Amino acid sequence: MTKILTGSSLPNIPWEEKPATVINSPLWRYSGNPVIDRNPCKGVTRIFNSAVAPYGDGFVAVLRGEQVNGIPHIYMGYSEDAIHWKIDEEKIPFVNENGDPFMPGYAYDPRLVKVEDTYYIMWCTDFYGAAIGMAKTKDFKKFVRIENPFIPFNRNAVLFPRKINGNYVMLSRPSDSGHTPFGDIFLSESPDMVYWGRHRHVMSRGSEWWQSLKVGGGAAPIETDEGWLLFYHGVSGTCNGYVYSIGGAILDIDQPSIVKYRCENFLLTPEAPYEERGFVPNVCFPCATLQDPDTGRIAIYYGAADSVVGLAFTEVNEVVSYIKEHSKVTSADTEIGIK
Repeated sequence: MTKILTGSSLPNIPWEEKPATVINSPLWRYSGNPVIDRNPCKGVTRIFNSAVAPYGDGFVAVLRGEQVNGIPHIYMGYSEDAIHWKIDEEKIPFVNENGDPFMPGYAYDPRLVKVEDTYYIMWCTDFYGAAIGMAKTKDFKKFVRIENPFIPFNRNAVLFPRKINGNYVMLSRPSDSGHTPFGDIFLSESPDMVYWGRHRHVMSRGSEWWQSLKVGGGAAPIETDEGWLLFYHGVSGTCNGYVYSIGGAILDIDQPSIVKYRCENFLLTPEAPYEERGFVPNVCFPCATLQDPDTGRIAIYYGAADSVVGLAFTEVNEVVSYIKEHSKVTSADTEIGIK
């Protein structure tokens, strides 16, 4: 039996048992989806591609909110059950190290990861081109921006939830000024969250149709006794546009640039109406998980059709077994990632 090693007990994790009708995937959708619908609060038309975390007796979220003027920013959300959300109408008030206002020009696709006693927010920002913005908080009241880790162009940054070999570790997907070119996931390390190096290649785009165009990090990796469980997104190009699906892989616990197992099948692909139809159709984009080590339950939050937030469930032993059973790795996956 696979054990979750990340995080504390979470007895109030949202949960539904797997329906008998789900036969081709270890993931299943929440029957009440979407958990955040369109026009969720004043001034915001759509929330999607957002991240959640336990906090206190409840949960917090950093939310990608598309304003009525079309510019994305990050908003805070609060919930007692991680399903019903109260959303701030004002954007997160980022400041610099001196406490002066320091708002990004735009911000989208945030991730939220706790490392030791600090919560880190990562998002795509305007740094003379699309790049990774970062901030830290301990109380979700003061949000201090820290140095951008990389120059443009880069997206899909997500931290590991603990240091590895003494360093912070982050996944990202370098690109160029185009929306699609370059499609591989890389790993970088930092001793201080300022200077980043020891860059390693993690995984390439897959030969399977659902991840043949590009891949990118999704939720923060979950530490298990089999390795780091990673939910990521894979993208296919079709005659009618892109399709975003959720994939799964297991990375080496001490050298996470090495992929031990990688599922050749998608774990979730657009099939529900709210995934197939929306502002950008055919998108399932994972950004966060909640997990309970005691039961092995995992709740996955994903953006659907760039319009709403969906919730799916799995159990760690089932999803790890499925990934291993359907694993297909290449030399680019299993090597250390240095050339």
